[in-house]
Amino acid sequence: METRMPLPDDEHTGSRIRERRRLARLTQRELADRIPYSLSLLNQVECGARPATPGFVAAVAQVLRVEPFQLTGPPSVSSLPPDRLISLIAPIREALDRFDLGPHPDLTVLRPARELAVEADLLCQKVRATHLRVAAKALPALIMELTHTAWTAPSTDTWRALASAYRTAHDVALKLDHPDLARVALDRMGWAACRASDPCIDAVQRYKRGTLWRGATSRALIMSGQNLLVGVTSREALTVAGQLHLGLATVAAKSDDVTAVEAHLAAARELADRVGGEAGDLHWLSFGRTNVQLHELGTSIAMRDFDRALGQARTLRLPAATLTSRRARYLVDRALVEMEAGSAKTSLKYLAAARTVAPEQTRHLPGTRATVRGLVHLSRSAPESLGSMARWVGM
Repeated sequence: METRMPLPDDEHTGSRIRERRRLARLTQRELADRIPYSLSLLNQVECGARPATPGFVAAVAQVLRVEPFQLTGPPSVSSLPPDRLISLIAPIREALDRFDLGPHPDLTVLRPARELAVEADLLCQKVRATHLRVAAKALPALIMELTHTAWTAPSTDTWRALASAYRTAHDVALKLDHPDLARVALDRMGWAACRASDPCIDAVQRYKRGTLWRGATSRALIMSGQNLLVGVTSREALTVAGQLHLGLATVAAKSDDVTAVEAHLAAARELADRVGGEAGDLHWLSFGRTNVQLHELGTSIAMRDFDRALGQARTLRLPAATLTSRRARYLVDRALVEMEAGSAKTSLKYLAAARTVAPEQTRHLPGTRATVRGLVHLSRSAPESLGSMARWVGM
């Protein structure tokens, strides 16, 4: 089976007009008949051979019933209205910014450190279950309380809990498409990890930082995390080391370094066998054999080896206990490779399943939008189910 068309990356006004036209179930001729411009010009604009003038864009936007900026500007991926998203993000940003101000003068913390640590763990669970808004609303108060407690009664457990809360803030910010805030949260996580003197937390922080970069910087960060674990043989350390190998495999895949991909995946498999089972209880990494298989699929997709990815996706069986976030990611990956195989209906079915399982996460995953765009490009006239999905992701 040949590899199908590449994922569309022609993010120009013409490509957006083409997408919107297909979602409106109009042919080029039908759209041209409704605007004061020729079919020839429309065709040239859509393929990128001619620029779209403001008047042309305005005419097309009126027919397609969209705002002109939706055809000319970068596509929106936000799943919430701006004011609602800000109401979630701004308090987290403020809480992160108080890290070095010492005890909060107006805050009285009544809960003991142990109870705060339990809540930090619960919020991490909420994110893994993709209850992002619930976690986002609770995070600022928890971070404030933990920061105050760490300054007034510092202990290793408190610093660990604070590092965990910062890590959850990173995950929430990243999943809500705020990578700038995610980086700030990771800086805070490193600050707390140093005070906890915990090499595993420090290594996880460097792994998370590495996932925000590409190429040499990403590899250097993750490898520095591995160096922190040299000589440490606890189950916790083996779990973190295994996850770091998966991270390095992902980095290598983005550079099409097949040899490095296979080497890191093999190392991760060996560590997964030593850990035994799925280590979801350790730093919420969910490292184990299933996670290795999911990364095998992910690296094949990153290297655009869709024939291999399709076989991996169709044979992979997720255990019932698989975290919701992992399940949703698999469903989106499955949808993408089915689209590349030309199975549009099957692809859309898996996208719909991901939306049902984890709507907040699915809407923000890059693979979701890539798959929808690919399906639109493969379809001469998009069915209503695809149009509904496209509107849902903000296209």
